[in-house]
Amino acid sequence: MTTKRTSRTAAKPVPSLHPHILVLHGPNLNLLGSREPKHYGRATLEDINRNLVERGRTAGAVVETFQHNHEGALVDRIQQAGRDHVDFIVINPAAYTHTSVALRDALAAIAIPFVEVHLSNIYARESFRHHSYFSDLAVGVVSGLGAQGYELALEYALRHLQDRTTPHGSQKTEKAH
Repeated sequence: MTTKRTSRTAAKPVPSLHPHILVLHGPNLNLLGSREPKHYGRATLEDINRNLVERGRTAGAVVETFQHNHEGALVDRIQQAGRDHVDFIVINPAAYTHTSVALRDALAAIAIPFVEVHLSNIYARESFRHHSYFSDLAVGVVSGLGAQGYELALEYALRHLQDRTTPHGSQKTEKAH
């Protein structure tokens, strides 16, 4: 049995009335809870994502999460974020923090404000972890606070998006990077 394929033009996403926040997790974060708990804690990625999505729902925001171990998939998702009208990104680039010009360039290209998150204190670890390709583009950096760092970054994003609108409902003209 064969199936006839039809081509449909995808409808362009329409900006939502609810803030859309994308949380990106880099390589090996799918192993949270069991991977080096001394550095990364016992919370699983599923625990972190569930808490972020629920907090977003409570605040009237859409929180979407995405984890991938491959740099290209993360670059693709960042580029898609611009087309999806994502308002803010929370990103833990993990090991790509110290190596990925490609992720940096993708974030610079879409110009969506973002907070960089690290579960461990990257400045108290090996010297190669002290450099980030993202920090100078980020609105802020949260490092060393474990899973709570994601929550703090989300709270900032929610406040940032709330403050973007004046009391009269018009958009401020300042642009975050």
